Amino acid sequence: MSSPNPTTHAVNVRPYLVIFATLLALTIITVAVASLKLGESTTVLVAISIATTKAALVAMFFMHLKGEKPMVFWSLGLTGVLLVTLFAFVLWTEGDHLLGTKVGDAFGTAPAQTEPVSPKPQGGGGH
Repeated sequence: MSSPNPTTHAVNVRPYLVIFATLLALTIITVAVASLKLGESTTVLVAISIATTKAALVAMFFMHLKGEKPMVFWSLGLTGVLLVTLFAFVLWTEGDHLLGTKVGDAFGTAPAQTEPVSPKPQGGGGH
């Protein structure tokens, strides 16, 4: 009888350490950009760009998507399109409230504007 031949898989750790160092550097850059006195939209744009880069690095190397077949990327792309679509619908529906649109009740009638009722004067004086 022959004993089973154990097969070992050599793991190269160096690329993982390089990606980790890159992610750490990008995190430090994100914190540095947030502390700068840039405009709000510029800060958000830079932060989202860095976050997208970091997410791509994690997906490609730590989730091993770098060597996958194209079919995997189609499913990832479809997921991204659906995510953006859902966020667009939420922003579109909430946009009415941001612009000050008055929403009526379920039947489409606006709520009636009533005058505040002032309290009746208390009797106490002579008639």
